[in-house]
Amino acid sequence: MMKLALVQLAVGAHKAVNLCNARAKVLEAAQAGAQMVVLPECFNSPYGTKYFGSYAETIDSSQLGESTRALQEMAQTGKVYVIGGSIPEREPATGRLFNTCTVWSPEGTLVAQHRKLHLFDIDIPGRITFRESDVLSPGTSLTSFTTPWGEFGVGICYDMRFPELAMVAARRGCVGMVYPGAFNTTTGPLHWELLLRARAVDNQMFVAACSPARDVEAEYHAWGHSTVVDPSARVIATTDESPGIVYADIDPQLVDEVRRSIPVTTQRRFDVYPDVAANKCT
Repeated sequence: MMKLALVQLAVGAHKAVNLCNARAKVLEAAQAGAQMVVLPECFNSPYGTKYFGSYAETIDSSQLGESTRALQEMAQTGKVYVIGGSIPEREPATGRLFNTCTVWSPEGTLVAQHRKLHLFDIDIPGRITFRESDVLSPGTSLTSFTTPWGEFGVGICYDMRFPELAMVAARRGCVGMVYPGAFNTTTGPLHWELLLRARAVDNQMFVAACSPARDVEAEYHAWGHSTVVDPSARVIATTDESPGIVYADIDPQLVDEVRRSIPVTTQRRFDVYPDVAANKCT
């Protein structure tokens, strides 16, 4: 059994304040018994294309930046796995920007790095238009990491809408998917919980999504409602739009039990349709 914590963080314009607040909440969760703590998408900066460049940092385990150094220290001090939401990353060789999640072990080792694969480019007439691709570049690989409780896959926000990430992760043995995300007040009520439960029931795995808290004075209004869903697609922990911490117990044996009870894992017809997990990817 593993205790998971999702930190629904209030994020503002001052990076140092965001990092300080994130540290306090991670250590609060660790003190409460959490063994894995998740931060939200863009936890060190406001969410918006005009902010990504000025808040961006390089990610290099041998030469840590302000945010990655803070994440490493949180993991070491709290003695927990930290899934560091995401930060805007600048690639030194090209200057390209990415929306990137880093994962840290309790020893402070960088164990995974996920660049958001699917960029948030949408246009809902009269409601919201957003184009991450105006500023960001997409990642090119799938991501998972190993813990004492099993393997976990990682995606970021809009990645959640593409079932292939979770499908591949599940078929390669992952017991859960974690999505730092920042759905908004248009897309959130439509699809946030629906997508989490869909990824869970399709793949018979735990699914967690961690959002920033909603700030109605900000330009972008996050949905909030950080949520954990079990392998039978039951919501086992959630919250509203306010700052807070969501806790849930993750039992890997439940994944095995559900997959044995309704054995779709072994009943798939790859003689009729392709196995996406069989394709070569990293």
